[in-house]
Amino acid sequence: MPDLRLPPFRRLSLRNGVTLVVTAIGVIAVGASAGVAMADDSVPSGVAMVAEQRPVADAAPIDALALPALPALPALPPLGFLPQPPPVYENNLDGWIRQSLDVMRVHNIPGSYDGIHRNVIRESGGDPHAINLSDSNAAAGTPSKGLLQVIDPTFNAFHVDGTAFDIWDPVANITAACNYAAHRYGSMDNVNSAY
Repeated sequence: MPDLRLPPFRRLSLRNGVTLVVTAIGVIAVGASAGVAMADDSVPSGVAMVAEQRPVADAAPIDALALPALPALPALPPLGFLPQPPPVYENNLDGWIRQSLDVMRVHNIPGSYDGIHRNVIRESGGDPHAINLSDSNAAAGTPSKGLLQVIDPTFNAFHVDGTAFDIWDPVANITAACNYAAHRYGSMDNVNSAY
């Protein structure tokens, strides 16, 4: 039965032992050369420059002493703790919808770009200053306003934090209308006519 109480160095395989010795010699050599270079930029009289040394005929080829390749390191994850700059939105229908969708994501309000765009085009033609002065809401004194033709009481009830409290603000109008549609129809995507 083998003696398992052998010191760790006696249990090394030949390959591991050679690797350990080569590594130790490399560390000593690097340390010595760094010490000489730091102490004085000139070469001491008793030490020959590496370039001036003659190769030894009996020395083992470099390939015989090569260490096994190290495994590749995994890629670093993105630095999520760094603050990200706020997105920049165009001041047009595309930008208003995208900004509204970002606010909706924060507040878990469902809806898609296509669903919002389709309803905006049908309701206002993309005009954030559109107002309907001829429908039943207008006759009751609360005309439909903005991109998604929201009336004041609906806007006030379904306004979403993070947007202006202004029915004429395109992002606030879209977001409040989508919030209302989510409560009434499940999502603005489910609205295909006046709502």
